[in-house]
Amino acid sequence: MEESMPENYKTLCEIRDRLEHHYRDMQDMEFTVEDGRLWMLQCRNAKRTIRAAVRCAVEMVKEGLITEKEAVLRIDPMQVDHLLHPSFDPNAKIKAIAKGLAASPGAAVGQIVFNADDAQAWHAKGKAVIMVRTETSPEDLAGMAAAAGILTVRGGMTSHAAVVARGMGKTCVSGCGEILIKGKTMTIKGKTYKEGDFISLDGTKGLVIEGKVPLVSPSLKGDFETVIAWAQKYKRLGVRANADTPKDAQAAVTFGAEGVGLCRTEHMFFEGNRIDAMREMILAVDLKGREKALAKLLPIQREDFIGIFKAMGPRPVTIRLLDPPLHEFVPHEAKAQAALAAKIGLTPETVATRVKSLSEENPMLGHRGVRLGISYPEIYNMQVQAIMEAAVAVQKEGLAVVPEIMIPLIGKVEELTFSKANAVKTAEDVLARNPKHRVPYHVGTMIEVPRAAITADQIAKEADFFSFGTNDLTQMGCGFSRDDAGSFLGKYVELGLYKRDPFVSIDQEGVGELVRIAVQKGRSVKPNLKLGICGEHGGDPTSVDFCHRVGLNYVSCSPFRVPVAIVAAAHAAIEEEDRMIKERRAIANSKL
Repeated sequence: MEESMPENYKTLCEIRDRLEHHYRDMQDMEFTVEDGRLWMLQCRNAKRTIRAAVRCAVEMVKEGLITEKEAVLRIDPMQVDHLLHPSFDPNAKIKAIAKGLAASPGAAVGQIVFNADDAQAWHAKGKAVIMVRTETSPEDLAGMAAAAGILTVRGGMTSHAAVVARGMGKTCVSGCGEILIKGKTMTIKGKTYKEGDFISLDGTKGLVIEGKVPLVSPSLKGDFETVIAWAQKYKRLGVRANADTPKDAQAAVTFGAEGVGLCRTEHMFFEGNRIDAMREMILAVDLKGREKALAKLLPIQREDFIGIFKAMGPRPVTIRLLDPPLHEFVPHEAKAQAALAAKIGLTPETVATRVKSLSEENPMLGHRGVRLGISYPEIYNMQVQAIMEAAVAVQKEGLAVVPEIMIPLIGKVEELTFSKANAVKTAEDVLARNPKHRVPYHVGTMIEVPRAAITADQIAKEADFFSFGTNDLTQMGCGFSRDDAGSFLGKYVELGLYKRDPFVSIDQEGVGELVRIAVQKGRSVKPNLKLGICGEHGGDPTSVDFCHRVGLNYVSCSPFRVPVAIVAAAHAAIEEEDRMIKERRAIANSKL
């Protein structure tokens, strides 16, 4: 056009500039040329990818067209995830063969393997793998870390696979019920795929794709860093990360986290050979046997905490004491039980009997969390000792930390009173042995049982802080199994029974009301009670907005969702400020 109709082209460019300055946004314009004359038909704000949106926002601020706050509001927090993970080449042709839940965003390509051991072995040979499992358990952690992506037949948005994958920044598609696994093959719609075949996963859309799809690497430099800096300037809600290892903690800092809101100590027990000591403790028949095994775990836990404290520097770290039921840590196959028996000096029959005794009909409502700490206080005592010894060790090196010790699954204040007394005694014993290094510490609890939310005023008398575990609070509040509800919640959303999956975005009318009650009751006793959220909702923009409005101090999410939460928190603060300005103007105008 510039060559064939130079005058019209010049006029079009002038009109474009005038429209973009008027609307203060990039425009999608429709025009026609008739009998040599330019006619403008219509214009609208142009659609754009998240990368283009970030670039446009930054450039418009530089040009003085919009403010920093307006620039932040033009970045959709829901789309920020796309900047943090690999994606597929948009020009690539794909063949989707199955669909599951979009459990952890991004794209991954690799060869199929069916267990954690093979995932590690193939990864060690330099091969990218997709680990396919019926469902994952803590025993699969090493394999998940080695895999490029995870695909499961069962499990919802807060299943083990989904939560761990998001924490690791791994692509995951869960709840893909179309898959039938048999040995080292899987069948989808009549076609069988064997170990070693290539597949690709789209964790953003929940797609399983045949073959290898070209990937595009993410980049967080330049304009995106600028937008995040603006968002951090204007948000009021703190953003922490869920981090279980020094590596996770360092990634969290890189993404802008202001602390660790949830360190899940149970994940530490699956690294290397330490699981054997954990299993020895679980299978011990008396206190003496448990304490012998715990003595092996103590230095390991201490070193883990030292690593996390150093990675986070002076930032706060909230450490949750052991939460899962003990059966998750023990082998359930006869061959593995026999191997464990040989290691710890028991007969295979004894191990099998003890493992069977740990099984529960409904383990998520069973012997876990604080209930373990009450039944076996020596477990929590060992963990508190490790935390405090680690804090003293880093203080001796010049790093001042304030550990936040969190007791999970409280339902009654008496449970917290019992466990807190043990924690304080253990902590004070450590400090008494190190009189020159008086480390301050806090003991708080998770609010994840509905009864705890209703009686939060009683619990606040004992707790230094609350952290809402909204995964379990949703499970118990709605009566949905977090591992099984994925099979029908999609239908609920489709029918409008829920606007979104309540494990993805907090149910504000129901579960959210429990949070509001706990906030009000807790602060009626302690006005400055620190309140946070550490469920997966902490990385959902709609839930972040709710947390801002209800008055929480911070949200905590997986490291790779920290930028999402930062932008969402800035949106919440800026939009609240805009509403208040409009309300004041309306009041002023009504008086005229």
